[in-house]
Amino acid sequence: MTTAALSANAQTIETDAVIVGAGPVGLFQVFELGLLEIKAHIIDSLAYPGGQCVELYPDKPIYDIPAVPVCTGQELTDNLLKQIEPFGATFHLGQEVTQVEKQADGRLLVATSKGTTFLSKTVFIAGGVGSFQPRTLKVDGLRAFEEQQVFYRVKNPAQFAGKNLIVVGGGDSALDWALNFAQEGPNKAESVILIHRRDVFRAAPASVAKMKELCDAYEMQFIVGQVTGIEAAGGTLKQLKVTGSDGVTRLVPLDMLLVFFGLSPKLGPIAEWGLGIERKQITVDTEKFQTTTPGIFAVGDINVYPGKKKLILSGFHEAALAAFGASPIVFPEKRVLLQYTTTSPKLHKVLGVESPVFD
Repeated sequence: MTTAALSANAQTIETDAVIVGAGPVGLFQVFELGLLEIKAHIIDSLAYPGGQCVELYPDKPIYDIPAVPVCTGQELTDNLLKQIEPFGATFHLGQEVTQVEKQADGRLLVATSKGTTFLSKTVFIAGGVGSFQPRTLKVDGLRAFEEQQVFYRVKNPAQFAGKNLIVVGGGDSALDWALNFAQEGPNKAESVILIHRRDVFRAAPASVAKMKELCDAYEMQFIVGQVTGIEAAGGTLKQLKVTGSDGVTRLVPLDMLLVFFGLSPKLGPIAEWGLGIERKQITVDTEKFQTTTPGIFAVGDINVYPGKKKLILSGFHEAALAAFGASPIVFPEKRVLLQYTTTSPKLHKVLGVESPVFD
């Protein structure tokens, strides 16, 4: 925990739980806490809920959510937001938790980059990979065109429609978006050129096969090489200098550039909270997913334990056990019983639904 002095003031929010991270696991944490009548505030550095699902691949299909054959990152987020409506969680978006300090009464004083402070009985860290930034293409002069012609993520696919587009990278994101813009659809680009430093990819084999099929049909191009320079005129990026595996540098014209080199995860201030850290992840027990500090739990991709699998459904399981682990802290005099949403009148009341009548 940080040793910096923090003090509660008249504006400090007192609550049962603070959730750090509004991605899918953070949102489901609201639900699991709500079933146990634990009120939560949720904080995220992004300006909207959804975490990486919405920030990085809002339109990309997800196939491994139980009982949901397929949904996009945005659809998953929207459904989770609808699911937690009965619990009235308060969102504090566009701000980062900067400090956490244990108080004499056992509660946790939490402060954010916007000066919001909380006194909470528990804290749940659901920050995905932490604060993440895309790895950038290191070419002189390129930075001046970021968010104008150079992009490291796709927020609005429509802005690339009808453009001469270059996609750089060899992973799933690069292949997925190259295919998206090369094929018929509302966001089809005028032309798509995929550039990767070698002809071996880290993407799904089916995507690689489809890319090669489109190249054979002259519906897109693939160049083995690296971007080594740019040419600009009148404040506009005109061409990329691409050095091929043969050592020859060629000029490739473009309107827009998409770069997918992956993310550089950073724990940020979390690393200073005195928690157990292993390879930039937070260590937890597997009974209640509590960290080395009592009252602080970690769920989702940000935690690590033997056998950990970074799947959304694993995070949902962790959120359920973390909620039960937190209940004795929030309600020390209350006996916690496992109840089922199918049959429990109490949970039906909490959820605002009518109890079914069984014959």
